[in-house]
Amino acid sequence: MGAPQKEVKRLRAVLDTNVVVSALLFRSGHLAWLREAWARGEVVPVVSTDTLSELVRVLAYPKFALSADERKNALAHYMENAEAVSVVSVAPRSGMPACRDPNDVMFVRLAYASRVDALVTGDADLLALARRSCIPILAPEAFKALLA
Repeated sequence: MGAPQKEVKRLRAVLDTNVVVSALLFRSGHLAWLREAWARGEVVPVVSTDTLSELVRVLAYPKFALSADERKNALAHYMENAEAVSVVSVAPRSGMPACRDPNDVMFVRLAYASRVDALVTGDADLLALARRSCIPILAPEAFKALLA
């Protein structure tokens, strides 16, 4: 009989676009651990049509100098372990806090609609909502601590 296997903690999370891009494109950067965590199945990125559309748009920015194949491969790697949510509706009494930046609403709405373990972001406007949110809104390093 083998030793008992350690149970892998699986956290479902909405990852904002900047977090995803950093993890995908900068393999030795400060968010490389996140890419590895979703590849191992410890983190399940939860995505919607809106969040994926933004990711596709950002990956095409000239500053990243990615070919069409590189963008396709990066997106495929991300989606291998992601959970796609097709309907993103939130009950009026969900307690979802209002966002100052209308571009951030899709992340909060997705987090509330899919009842994730956390919304992971480096965006100051989103982090400012943390005290009013029943879904944890965490900086990447705080989220990393949940995996330990």
